[in-house]
Amino acid sequence: MTKQELKQLEADLWSAADNLRANSDLKSSEYSTPVLGLIFLKFADNNYRRHEADIIAEYQKFKGTRREKKISEIAIEKCGFYLPDHARYDYLLNLPEEKDIAKALKEAMKAVEEYKPELDGVLPKDEYFRLTRDQKTRTIPNQLLKNFSNIPTDTNGDLFGQIYEYFLAAFARSEGQKGGEFFTPRSVVRLMVEMIEPHGGKVFDPACGSGGMFVQSVHFIEEHRKELSKDSDSGVYVYGQEKTLETINLAKMNLAVNGLRGEIKKANTYYEDAFGSFGAFDYVLANPPFNVDDVSFSSVEKDKRFNTYGIPRKKSKAKKSEQGKETVPNGNYLWINLFATSLKPKGRAALVMANSASDARHSEADIRRTLIEKNLIYAMLTLPSNMFYTVTLPATLWFFDKGKTDDRILFIDARNVFTQIDRAHREFSDEQIQNIAIISQLHKGRREKFVQLIDGYFAAGMEGLKWAA
Repeated sequence: MTKQELKQLEADLWSAADNLRANSDLKSSEYSTPVLGLIFLKFADNNYRRHEADIIAEYQKFKGTRREKKISEIAIEKCGFYLPDHARYDYLLNLPEEKDIAKALKEAMKAVEEYKPELDGVLPKDEYFRLTRDQKTRTIPNQLLKNFSNIPTDTNGDLFGQIYEYFLAAFARSEGQKGGEFFTPRSVVRLMVEMIEPHGGKVFDPACGSGGMFVQSVHFIEEHRKELSKDSDSGVYVYGQEKTLETINLAKMNLAVNGLRGEIKKANTYYEDAFGSFGAFDYVLANPPFNVDDVSFSSVEKDKRFNTYGIPRKKSKAKKSEQGKETVPNGNYLWINLFATSLKPKGRAALVMANSASDARHSEADIRRTLIEKNLIYAMLTLPSNMFYTVTLPATLWFFDKGKTDDRILFIDARNVFTQIDRAHREFSDEQIQNIAIISQLHKGRREKFVQLIDGYFAAGMEGLKWAA
């Protein structure tokens, strides 16, 4: 999707949400549910359309023979789900006005869930009845279907998460910033993934949000597949924890439309360990909530996920009346501990962290010193401000590598590397991501990667000159 098409989609989203705000009884935090359900159907239909010719060809080839399969079985093998005719986007878009669109949408969602059991109970169904029973809002589902019919059929990737992020920014700003939480822009995630290079294995995000980290991990593998040996296993299985049910449903939809295998579980990571994370994962990627100060100290003090490299403590002892009720002074180093302890012996991690964690003092400084002495920190990268939709605060990317072979730490100052999107927002361009990531490759002594990058830029420049001539 081009930037112009994305801007048009955002304009359509704004119009849709403005309509919901003016004419429905939905709260701002509820606008995304019916809208994202329809966007999910559009993305699912786009994906299905890309595989449809192969699905039909295989079905026709074996029809009437002993090898005959149901068309739904073939579809699931080829693209991960099956869309019967009444769940296709064009069918819903072109329904006559007198038809009950809410009922048709519910039946479509039920059909998707029938052939994709992991989505059972995830997709919105009864929400559309809430709109159509009111004279003022009964045409909104049809209008939304028309709005999103313009999403290009070749759109893929984590645009689904980007759309959700836009909703948070425009209509649920207070929800998006609650407890230091904010959603990670795609260009930042791409940079994180380029730096840790997930070439297949188990990927963990203990604060997974809409699942964007997972989507970009798989895209990295697809783009770099030719670099892998034929015998290597490049398959990825993702594991996500998230405490908000609405966001869990979104992440499951995101995994489904992008063909990802994995599990998303409802859990408060401070107190629950849904996947037995200690030493379990090849890669950890996350953007956890910043500066949380109400986590029970007694609940995390003896948890090896959080105490292996030291536990954040308050400077002074608690008064007798408060003993047993103490909280950690700041949750940032609980997350930092968690990323380090969740890795396998040669695992790698990337996380977004508040700048203040880089020079925090007292018990947090002790933890940081231990991580350095254990040779776990690979790199730290300072981001520009205004990279996030919902907040302007600057942040730092931390990178861990349990397979380090030297004791150096790479520091990258990227505060002045960005592309201005509008007055309030910035991002990394594709070239800026590659230019920053190549610093890591050079740090590892991979000079051939630098030569390949320069050769690619040179070839692109020559191609541009040829077309200009």
